[in-house]
Amino acid sequence: MKSFIVFLLLCFSTASLAIDLPSAPPPQLAAKAWLLMDVNNGQILVQQDGDRRIEPASLTKLMSAYLTFAAIKQGRLKLTDVVPVSEKAWKTEGSRMFIEPNKPVTVDELLHGMIIQSGNDATIALAEAVGGSEPGFVVMMNKQAQLLGMTHTHFVTSTGLPDPQHYTTAHDLSLIATAIIRDFPEFHPLYSIKEYRYNNITQPNRNRLLWSDPTVDGMKTGHTESAGYCLIASAHRGQRRLLSVVLGAASDGLRAAESQRLLNYGFQFFDSVKLYAKDQPVTTLKVWKGHDSSIKVGFTRDIYLSMPRGRNKDIKTTLTTRQPLLAPLSRGQVVGTLSVTLDNKVLAQYQLQALENVGVASIFGRTWDSLMLKFK
Repeated sequence: MKSFIVFLLLCFSTASLAIDLPSAPPPQLAAKAWLLMDVNNGQILVQQDGDRRIEPASLTKLMSAYLTFAAIKQGRLKLTDVVPVSEKAWKTEGSRMFIEPNKPVTVDELLHGMIIQSGNDATIALAEAVGGSEPGFVVMMNKQAQLLGMTHTHFVTSTGLPDPQHYTTAHDLSLIATAIIRDFPEFHPLYSIKEYRYNNITQPNRNRLLWSDPTVDGMKTGHTESAGYCLIASAHRGQRRLLSVVLGAASDGLRAAESQRLLNYGFQFFDSVKLYAKDQPVTTLKVWKGHDSSIKVGFTRDIYLSMPRGRNKDIKTTLTTRQPLLAPLSRGQVVGTLSVTLDNKVLAQYQLQALENVGVASIFGRTWDSLMLKFK
C-alpha cells in the first residue's frame, strides 16, 4: 500500500522566555553505562552505552517483583499467604532478610524484604511461590522480558547473583522499571520505604537518594564485585517523572551522586509539552468502502513530549498514514505514525489511532469505491 504523508509544523509558546535557552550537553558520569528516561512517555532523554551488555546484580529483582505483583493482581497469590521457606532460600548467599525454615513468613513480608532489604533469600522464596521453583520462575522472567521488549536481556537467577549468561542493558532495565510504575502503581510506594525490620533485624534501603532528595521515590540498587555499584532512581517533580539508570559506578556514594546529577540535569534542561489531548483530532482521513467517507484520527491518551528547554517552537511533526484506508475501522485501531523531529533528529514516534468506528458501506458503495481505487 502507498503511504500518504502530511507535514505539520506545531508551534508552542514558552511563557516568559525572551530568548531560547541553549541545549546543555549531558553530564559525563563516572559509570560503565547510564540512561535518563521520561517515564510519562518512555522517551530517552540522554544515554551513554545504553545498549551495552552489563551484569545487573540485584537490579534483577525488579523483574522478580514484577512477576510477583502480577501473580497478586491475578489472584494467584495473596499478600497474606504464608510462604514455606526452602533450604535453598534459607542458605542462599549474599544480602538477606534472614528468613528461617520454621518461621512463618508472608508474601507481604517477603516483598518488603526483597525490595527494601534486597534479600536474596526473600527473592528465592517468592520465586518458588510464584513459579514452583527458581528455574521455573526464571523461565517466566525471560518470557516477560521479551513481552516488555527487553531484547538484550537474559536471566539465569531470580536474585542477580553473578553468572556469565545473566545479563541486560541500561535500556532494558529502564523498560522493566517503568513497567512496574505503569502496571502496578499500588506497589510502587514499596520502593520509597527507607528501612524494614524483620526477625529483630532492621536494615536500611540502600538507595541513598531517598534521604537526600524528597522527590525521589525509588527504585533499586545493585552491587557485586564484577558489576560495580548500580542504581535505578525515579523522581517525581510536579507533573513530570524521570528515571535514571546508572550502572557500574566505583562506590555506593558515587552511584548516588551520579544519579542525582543525571536527574537534576533532566529536570533543569528539558521541558515536557502536551502535544495532543486524549481524543483530540489530529486530522481527518479519507475512508474507502465505509459507511462514512472520512474518519477523525488522533490518540486515545494524552501525548506528551520531552525536549530541550526553550526549543518548543522548533519541533516538527510528520504524519504518515496507511493508504488506502479501508473500512471497517475500529476506535483505537492504528492507522499511521506521528514522528516528531528537532533539528532533523527524531525525538519520538507515536502510533496514530482511529478515534471512532466506521462500518462497511453497502454493496453499491463498496463496488463504487473499488472502481475509484483502480484509477488512483
